[in-house]
Amino acid sequence: MIDIVTGAFGYIGRAISKHLLDASREVRTVTTHPDKPDPFGGAVPATPLDFENLDRLEADLRGAATLYNTYWVRFEYGGVTFRQAVRHTAALFACARRAGVQKIVHISVTHASAASRLPYYQGKALQEEALMTCGVPYAIVRPTLVFGPGDILVNNMAWLIRKFPVFPIFGSGDYRLQPVYVGDLARIAVDAAGHAGSTTEDAAGPETFTFDEFISLLAARIRPRTRLAHMPPWFALAAGRIIGEAIGDVILTRDELRGLMDSLLTSNQPAGGTTAFSSWLESHADESGTGYASELGRHFRWNPPLRPTRPGDASGRPFGSGRGGP
Repeated sequence: MIDIVTGAFGYIGRAISKHLLDASREVRTVTTHPDKPDPFGGAVPATPLDFENLDRLEADLRGAATLYNTYWVRFEYGGVTFRQAVRHTAALFACARRAGVQKIVHISVTHASAASRLPYYQGKALQEEALMTCGVPYAIVRPTLVFGPGDILVNNMAWLIRKFPVFPIFGSGDYRLQPVYVGDLARIAVDAAGHAGSTTEDAAGPETFTFDEFISLLAARIRPRTRLAHMPPWFALAAGRIIGEAIGDVILTRDELRGLMDSLLTSNQPAGGTTAFSSWLESHADESGTGYASELGRHFRWNPPLRPTRPGDASGRPFGSGRGGP
């Protein structure tokens, strides 16, 4: 039996695939970026995740015991929308059912809710609903803020600390986050495939910080002379937009900022992760933030959008805002 991971050459998909390979599982991937550098040296055969050819997608999923789904978009850009991503996810799950996949493990996010005012979290909940109704036993895994070598968000916070004399603390800074190591997330996801029936669980690390504490820890390990300054959220977003325009990327979206300030990157469940961020940072501070990790470079410029838009348009508007799919 074979395990299939969507996006095995991406960040979370790569960690799940490595965990499976280390357990001597046979792994394949369906990916929107089959031309990305292969970190597995050909050990994970790749086929395109082509939502315009569902017959081929169904055929590519046949023979799989488990489908691990990491497909999603961080923000809307270039005609790619959350609504479109939900449709694509539902099509993927329907293909998995017809192909005879025995279980689907889906990576979601903590506090996903169809009633959320944040389109990212609303879309994640609609993905979950599509999974629950597709007719295949499932495991939903909801991570908090994922960190590890090569991540985007934590790495780029460290990069900003290295590059600029001042780092913004949005608002009070007393909102909380509970980072989870990407290797722990992979283990939790693979373990979830073996659970009986259908399950939903969070994936959170063993430490909880206020944002103030988290950034203070980063700065102390990376560049202690950095000044941490409390700023209104609108000012921090504006500064991020200016820097993003300069480097050609989207640094932070309103959805991400509001989710952070609402403490949505935490869990009420016992921590499944065992790797403490503070301990990990001790041994990885020298490499964290030494280079900038581009979201657009990883996920959009490998396959340029049909209708490019300015990075500033990646604002996370609600589904009813008038932005349609391509």
